[in-house]
Amino acid sequence: MEGAELGIFMISACVFTALLEYPGSPVLRLIPNAFVRNALIGLAMALTAVSIIYSAWGKQSGAHMNPAMTLTFFRLGKLEPWDAFFYVAAQFVGGVSGVAIASLLLGMVIAHPAVNYAVTRPGPLGVKAAFLAEVIISFVLLLVVLTASNSKKWARYTGLFGGALIATYITFEAPLSGMSMNPARTFGSAFLAKSFDMLWLISLRLRSECWQPRKSM
Repeated sequence: MEGAELGIFMISACVFTALLEYPGSPVLRLIPNAFVRNALIGLAMALTAVSIIYSAWGKQSGAHMNPAMTLTFFRLGKLEPWDAFFYVAAQFVGGVSGVAIASLLLGMVIAHPAVNYAVTRPGPLGVKAAFLAEVIISFVLLLVVLTASNSKKWARYTGLFGGALIATYITFEAPLSGMSMNPARTFGSAFLAKSFDMLWLISLRLRSECWQPRKSM
């Protein structure tokens, strides 16, 4: 379920990136403003994430879709080591599989530099700014998820809060780092694009995103 969930998310990411960024797309000609296109991609990905989170599969697996999220729950004592291992493995397989399926659907469009398998890369401010931005947005996401999910009043809205953050991040933060927050999502695109020069950021993301005290909240 975790693999399929992230796979669906990656298919959506590739399709909407191609729809809004590929030079031959009629949507690009209709919406020349890059900020507006980013906002639309953010909205599309937020709706995708929320749909997955509240789906039957999402409710059953917890809809982590992110190794950092899984490792955070593991450190909080909410997951057994064996479960955490298979969650993470499934997420990486799902990320790669989703981009592979998208490449079959989109053909050569997905390889165009404007789409480039929806790869997330540092923006014009460089790697340090990208890493700092990823740490901040990941920290805020995990803070919101953990706070909301442990509140009787707000727990049922956790997915909506997460979706709102995804839309906001893609709109405003994506130009800095590509807005990943997710090592499996980053790897899935990079693997198919053969873009391995920034994969060292994955280990740093995992360290920064999943650090939490070992006691349960």
